[in-house]
Order: sequence, then structure tokens, then C-alpha cells
Amino acid sequence: SYFGDKSSCVENANTLNLTSSSSVRGLNSACIGKTPLSSGRSGCRSHTPLMGYSVTSSSAVSAHTVASVIVAVVEGRGLARGEVGMASIDLKNPEMILSQFADNTTYAKVITKLKILTPLEIIMSNTACDAGNTTNLFSLITEHFKNVTFTTVQRKYFNETKGLEYIEQLCASEFSTIFMEVQSKYYCLAAAAALLKYVEFIQNAVYAPKSLKVRFQGSEKTAMIDSSSAQNLELVINNRDSRNGHTLLGVLNYTKTPGGSRRLRSNILEPLVDAETINTRLDCVQELLQDEELFFGLQGVISKFLDTEQLLSVLVQIPKQDTVKTAESKITNLIYLKHTLELVEPLKAALRSCNTQLLKAYYNSLEDTRFGIILEKITSVINDDTRYTKGCLSMRTQKCYAVKPNINEFLDIARRTYTEIVDDIAGMITQLAEKYSLPMKTSFSSARGFFIQMNADCSTLPNGQLPSEFTKITKMKNTYSFTSADLIKMNERCQESLREIYHMTYLIVCKLLNEIYEHIHCLYKLSDIVSMLDMLLSFAHACTLSDYVRPEFTDTLAIKQGWHPILEKIAMEKPVSNNTYLTEGNNFVIITGPNMSGKSTYLKQIALCQIMAQIGSYVPAEYCSFRIAEQIFTRIGMDDDIETNASTFMKEMKEITYIIQNANDKSLIIIDELGRGTSAEEGIGICYAACEYLLNLKAFTLFATHFLELCHIDALYPNVENYHFEVQHVRSSAGNKEKIAYTYTLSKGYTEEKNYGLKAAEVSSLPSSIILDAKEITSHIAQQILHRQKSTPEMMKQRAAYQLAMRLVQTARNSRLDPDSLRVYLKALKKKYEASCPTPRENDEQQ
Repeated sequence: SYFGDKSSCVENANTLNLTSSSSVRGLNSACIGKTPLSSGRSGCRSHTPLMGYSVTSSSAVSAHTVASVIVAVVEGRGLARGEVGMASIDLKNPEMILSQFADNTTYAKVITKLKILTPLEIIMSNTACDAGNTTNLFSLITEHFKNVTFTTVQRKYFNETKGLEYIEQLCASEFSTIFMEVQSKYYCLAAAAALLKYVEFIQNAVYAPKSLKVRFQGSEKTAMIDSSSAQNLELVINNRDSRNGHTLLGVLNYTKTPGGSRRLRSNILEPLVDAETINTRLDCVQELLQDEELFFGLQGVISKFLDTEQLLSVLVQIPKQDTVKTAESKITNLIYLKHTLELVEPLKAALRSCNTQLLKAYYNSLEDTRFGIILEKITSVINDDTRYTKGCLSMRTQKCYAVKPNINEFLDIARRTYTEIVDDIAGMITQLAEKYSLPMKTSFSSARGFFIQMNADCSTLPNGQLPSEFTKITKMKNTYSFTSADLIKMNERCQESLREIYHMTYLIVCKLLNEIYEHIHCLYKLSDIVSMLDMLLSFAHACTLSDYVRPEFTDTLAIKQGWHPILEKIAMEKPVSNNTYLTEGNNFVIITGPNMSGKSTYLKQIALCQIMAQIGSYVPAEYCSFRIAEQIFTRIGMDDDIETNASTFMKEMKEITYIIQNANDKSLIIIDELGRGTSAEEGIGICYAACEYLLNLKAFTLFATHFLELCHIDALYPNVENYHFEVQHVRSSAGNKEKIAYTYTLSKGYTEEKNYGLKAAEVSSLPSSIILDAKEITSHIAQQILHRQKSTPEMMKQRAAYQLAMRLVQTARNSRLDPDSLRVYLKALKKKYEASCPTPRENDEQQ
């Protein structure tokens, strides 16, 4: 049997088939210290039974203090190459997520999913990195995740048949529909088999039968944001300082629980695409904003919850060896479970008067009788006043006296012995204080046990020193900490007594847990409710700090007076607001303006607002309407792109290639400063070609550029609109120099600010003759280009007709106007159309 098979590690060792790490080009074997996952593992990783070799960077150990997800990745071979299976499990959460999808040569979906999971360790087959035959997938993953430990295991452990068996044995009955979803998805099943076997090995524990939540997560229910776009937009990590909270996550994160924070992070990186689900969330946020009593009541209860997911993970694991540490852990987690279940009724009470569909559904879920059954079973054994407390000594006392008296006679005797020892320690320290006339007091730490602490100036001590019977003396300012030989012996007696108490309590706790295992799956539901409520409360909290509005979902991207949410947090005053309008008939916007006029900030603002809307948050604007984006692509000019070179140009080409290969009609595409890494002629050519390709899609595209020649593409394509950022020219007090004042205001049309380079040259020390020649040459070239790209009357008429047709279609789809208002609107459209068509006299003048 797979479960409880304590000989499995020995069997694995007998079939050991190690791959030498030195045989793989470019990778080095590395040793890592103890990690949170395996406190007993240390030394070189290449000697473990399952793996071929493991690589990690020098910073991996410190990174692992937060990460707790292990991911197995496997790719199909032969004709199935490009089909990728993934299985992941968070060691703090007993939920296994399976994924399988087709990916192209860039493996963007794989990289993005891994970025969202932020893995502690990635497991792959040893055949993926055979010497001289390393797969592209392995190379790309190791390139993108340099601070993550990589472990290879023998290919035979990636066994889809075994994977399905494991899922049948481990999956809780409430999630059994997973079999229908994954039984033909061979690669995610293969990844699951290797993952579960590996977790069993490193944890030295197996999951209890029917205890895991297993779900299949495809890519079709969420929007795709590639890792480069997530970085450009600073969704979860600030580009200048990773510890800085100036990110979208930082703007929205007012969560009170670890689960709520994790949920918010994953939603930001993978926003929803189902408008109904988003609106259900928005209904909740709206009710929380309108009902203060509901908001504060829920927030008060939610803030008391511990990490429910991590608690579940520990409860459903069966250790292969019974140690004092495992005993203490089980007792602690049973106390945490009691604390969590006691919050169910207050949470129900807070939700009792709610009105929205989702909150009512949560209230009904909390009426599950299993919560009461589990709590009743716990309180039949555990003292009513046993609860989670802060402070190691307080928690130790809670664990020691958790079980009610008269359940186990020997346990009662051991506890009396422990109490006597603790009293003796306190008495001994009191006697020492009297003996030496010093203000000694009893202190405790988990590392030292009981010790003596004293606040005193050294001048008050005899000869400025403590008496000789005290040892292990440390001093911080005027606080002394020390012990004595007798106290050390009494601590040892105390620890021995505690071991007996923990052992006997552990046996009682295990028996209790066996009785409640069949009911424990309601906690998955509770965990989901708590994390979702926490995230929705966080959205409502963010709204109270700024003037956000509820978004609507239509076929139009319309933002009235929107502003950048992260910039608002950084700036001392509210950022300049701007409008945005894209429809199917005006789906391509070209934005121009000088450097530092606000183009990049504006583009990021649009993407951030789109993401906020699609996760169910309110948005920084006076009014906003969005078309659901299935993919969000960005190519944003970074600060370090100022010094352009060949590598920058290649990065640009990779990013634009990825966008062109993956974009569809429902994408939001944001491109900033394409073509800066090459000559002006080549840059214009590349930008023009990219624009023409994207213009064939119905994607909403915002394209910022310094190549003003691109602005004339609107003569050929009626769905193109030109906008620019206004600047003002201010003369210095001396009157001889002119400088630019930025307004950060977006206006229709393309910028009149031309030849930024010439203006920079004017204020430099270049000779005036050179500047005059440069201006003359530039003017001559510009006239030639303008003549070639001049709009004809026929083009102008076609553009006007196209714009009118698209507005009429949009009105037919979305209008909520009454007949009289609709008549007025249509007359205005007619006038606008007539004004846009050139008159015969204008035609003559143009000809």
C-alpha cells in the first residue's frame, strides 16, 4: 500500500539510479541547508533516493523562508511535444492543483503559471536534462527561476496510471468529480504521481486517505498576463526595490489573513474573464461599502482567523515516525482547529443580514452541521478554556493542559509533576533573589527554557559582577539574562515531564482526529469562504481610502477621468486624471508626446484599471466601462532602456513577437517605445509593420511612439485615433531660454512637439550653424513624408462613414436612452458625420 508504507524509502534507495550533476552542461550540483520543508534534511541533495541531481542558487535558502509550493512539470515527447502537464501542492495547504495545456516554443503559459505559484522547488524528469540533450522547456524554466531549487527524478516516477491511483486514494469525496476531468489528461496525472511520491519522501509523512482537495485548473477561465507584463506593470513586485509595497498588490492589500493575501495575489496575476462572476464580487463590495455594520462586523471576525489552509495541511498528514516534535505539532494544531471552529458562529452572525447572492451563499455554507459535530467531539476531550494564545510559555501551558482531567490517569499524574517542577523553579528563583538581594524574576523562551532575568545597573552589583554560581550570562543595556547549574537540571526534569505529557496527549489527540477525519472536509469550504471574504473586504477598504467607482462591462473601454492607482499612493497629491475611449470602431490609439510627458504612466494606468476591474475591485475613475480582456500584453519602455543597444533591441523583438503570436480579438495590447534599439528608419519600418498586423485584429491596442510618421496611418485605417500629451512652453525670467512645462493632459490629435532632439541640441553647446543646418534638413524630409501620406477627400469620406457605422452598431447594442434622447443623439451623429466629410470647395482647395 502507498499509505503508511514506511519501507518505501528503503525500496527507492535500492533502485537508486543517480545522474551525475556534472554531466549536465551549465548546471552545478549544490548543497542546501535545512529548509522549512524538511528540517531533517541537510547536506548535498544529490544523494536522495528519488532524484538525479538538484541545483539551487546561493540565495535559494533565504527565498525558501516564504515559499512553500512544490511543482512537478513534465512535457510530452515525440508528437506530443508542446503538451505540458503540471501538478503543484502547497505544503501549507492540502490542495493539489493539476494543469495540462498546449504551449508554443516560448512556453509562456508554463512560465506564467510558475511565476504565479512562486515555487520553493520544481521537479522535472532526468530525461529533460540529459547531457547534450537538454530540452527547451528545462532551459527556459532554469533561466527564469534562478532562485528556485530544481530537482530531477527518474522518468519512471512520472507514471499516469499511478497518478490516477493516488488521486483516487487521496481525493476527498466532495471533490471526486476531478476523476472525470483528468482521467484522460495523462501528463498532469504523470506529474501528480512524481509530486506525491516526492512529497512523501521529503516530508517523511503521507496524506491521510480521502483528505486532499484536488482540482484541475485550465487556462480558459482566467485572463493571461505573461510574466514580462506582470513585471512591467509592477503587479506584485516593485521594479526598483522588491521590498517596496508600491505595487498593485500593495495598493489593494488590506487583507487580515495569509489565505486572503495569497488569494489576492493569484487573482491579480490571473484576473477573471467571466463577467457574471466579476459582477457577483462587485455586488459584495458594493454592499460592504453601503453597510458599515456588515463591513466592520466581518472584518472583526476575519482578522481572528489563523492560516486555515496551513492548519488543514498539517491535520491531514500522517507522520511516518512519532516524535516529540510531531506530537507537539498535532496538539498545537488541534488547539488551532478548536479556535477556528469557534469562529464559525460569529462569522455566521456577521453575515446574517447580508443581501447579495454570494454572501448569502457563504452564510448557507456555514450552516453545515459538520462544523458543530467536529467542535462537539473536540470539546468532549479538550478543555473549554483551551485556546490559541500568543507567547511561547502561554501556548506551552495551553498544550500541556489541553486534554480534560480524568480522561487518562497517567496524564493527570504527569501534569501534576510538571506543575510541581514549575512551582519549584519559581520558588528557587525567589530564594536566589532574596539571598543576593537582587531583583531577579523568572523568564522563559522556547530555546532556553526557564532562565533568570534582571534589570539592574552594573554599579549596584557586588564588584560590578553577578555571583559566581550564575552561568551563561548575557547583557543587553541594563537587562541581564542568566541561569545556574540547579536551574539547568530542573529544566531537564521539566522537559522530561513535558515529553511524557505530550506523548500521552498525542495518543488522545490522534484518536480524536481519527474520529473527526470523515467530517473535516467542511474546513476546505471554510478556508475558501474566509480567504474570499478577506479579499472582498480588502477591496472595500481600498475604496474607502480613495474615490474609486464600480466598473461596468460592455464592448467598450471607456474611462472618464481615470488615474494611476500606484502613483496616487506614492504622490503627495492626486495624479492628473485623463479619459480613455476604445471601441470596435476605434480600437487602435496612437499616443505621442515628448519624453516625460506621461505616456508610459498613462499606458500602465489603463492596464492596471483593466486588471482591477476583472478581479472584482472598484477602479480609480469617475466612471468606467471595460471589455473583458482574455490576454493583457504590455511592452513598456523601462528606465534602463534609455541607453539603447543590441540586447535591448533583441528584447523588444522577443516581446513583440510573443504579442503577435498570441494576441487575439479579445486582447488588450499596450506597446510603448517600440524600435528605440535600432536606427530611425528601421524603427519606423518595424513599428509600421507591427501596427498593420495588429490593425487586422479587433484587439484594443494603445501604441505610444516618438516616430511621428506613424500618426499618418489614420489616413489608411479608419479605426486609428491619434492622441497626444500636451506640454507648455515657458520662457525663463531672463527671456533668452525656453523650457517645457508638462501638463500630463491627454488631448486628441498628434503632438505638435516635433524634433525633440533639435530642442535638446539648442540648449547644448553645439554651434548655431550646425543647429540651423539640422533644422533645414529635418524640415525638408518632413515635408516629403507629409506629402506622401496626405489624406485624399475619398479617404476622409470613407473614414467618416466607417466611424458613423460603428457608432450606430454600438448604439444598437448598448443604448439605454429613451426615444427622445436617442433621437437627439442620432441627429448629433449625423452632424458629426457631415462635418467630417469634405465639401466640394474643400475638395477643390485640396486638389
